[in-house]
Amino acid sequence: MTDFKSFFNGLNPVSDDSWEKLISLFKPRRLSKNEYFIKAGEQAKEIGFLESGIIRAFYRNNEGVEYNKHFFINPCFVGGYASLVTQKVNEINQEALSDCNLLVASYNEITGLYQTCPDIERAARVLSERFFVQKEQREIELVLLDAEKRYEIFRRDFPQLEQEIPQYHIASYLGITPTQLSRIRRKMAGL
Repeated sequence: MTDFKSFFNGLNPVSDDSWEKLISLFKPRRLSKNEYFIKAGEQAKEIGFLESGIIRAFYRNNEGVEYNKHFFINPCFVGGYASLVTQKVNEINQEALSDCNLLVASYNEITGLYQTCPDIERAARVLSERFFVQKEQREIELVLLDAEKRYEIFRRDFPQLEQEIPQYHIASYLGITPTQLSRIRRKMAGL
C-alpha cells in the first residue's frame, strides 16, 4: 500500500481525505502467470495498480503473430486505457508474464471522485500525460533507431527483465527476430 500511495503522491500530492476515498475503491487481485488482466475484444472497466510482477501488453494479428507493445513492472498502472476513455472495445491484450499482485478499482468509480477530489483528477491527468509521452517516445524509437540502440534503451528501461522473461518477448518488443536479438547480444558482449 505504501508503494501505491508514494506513486500516486509522486503524480500529484493528494490530501488524506482524498486518499481515503481513493484507496477504499481498490481491492487486491492476484493474477497467475499467463492469466490476462484484459483481452482484446473486451470493454475495459477496471484499472489496476501493479504491486509486483510483470505484465506485457501486446497485439495479435489475424495470423496469430504477437507484437509486444509494452512491459509493465511495478510500480505502475495497467488497464485498457483507450477503452476506458472511449468506452469502446479494447484492442490490446495484457497478460501476466509472472505471478502478479495488483490493486484493482472501477474506472468509473475513480472518475466519480473528480468533482469532489480535484487532487485525484490532477494526478490522473499527470498519469495520462506520462502515458502519452511514453507512447510517443516508443514510436520514435521504433521508427528512427536501429535495433541495437533500441536494445540498449530496453536494457536501460527494464534492466531486470532480461533475466526474467523469454528472449522472444524481448525480440518482439524490439521489432526484431530472436535470431537478430542473439546476434546483437553477442556483438555487445564482444563475442
